[in-house]
Amino acid sequence: MSLPTLVHVDDALIAADKPADLLSVPGRGPENADCLAARLQAVYADALIVHRLDMATSGLIVFGRGPAVQRVLSIAFAERRVAKTYVAIVDGLLSADAGEIDLPLIADWPNRPRQVVDRDRGKPSHTRWRVLARDEDRLRTRVELEPVTGRSHQLRVHLQAIGHPILGDTLYAPETIAAASPRLLLHASRLRLAHPIDGREIDLPSPPPF
Repeated sequence: MSLPTLVHVDDALIAADKPADLLSVPGRGPENADCLAARLQAVYADALIVHRLDMATSGLIVFGRGPAVQRVLSIAFAERRVAKTYVAIVDGLLSADAGEIDLPLIADWPNRPRQVVDRDRGKPSHTRWRVLARDEDRLRTRVELEPVTGRSHQLRVHLQAIGHPILGDTLYAPETIAAASPRLLLHASRLRLAHPIDGREIDLPSPPPF
């Protein structure tokens, strides 16, 4: 187990850069014990996870050092006081330069862990997006994403729902688009939050590896 890249370390919190296809926390069974939390705790025993990323998604995850700080940070995430930014490469050329997606989501129970848009029973789900670059030759768009809410698979489902699935998405993209990349091209690229001890704003960047 290799130690992940650390973006920030102090006495209260640690920000680590999770590789794609690594679990955030242990899964069921000994074969799924390897995860970001285990790798970090092998060096920083007091590191407690605050939020998660999908296994296929890479990027920033914050850990609180000890239960008191973990609680403060967990509340900040729950109350949407943490600004989260992602970068993705999607199929097709988005016509507008920016926009918002407001589509309620619910678990697709017969096909878990998939989520689906359900306007009657779904939980409110809101994503802001902005075009960073268009690849006219390959018909792809690099987009910056801001999930206002934090539903499971929210960014993946929202982009698929507007006709621009993320490349490499084996859960939601058509087979040809899923096969267009060996990994999901979605990366948690920036977190901005108040430090849990002194309240100063900290800005944590992680450039996308794609």
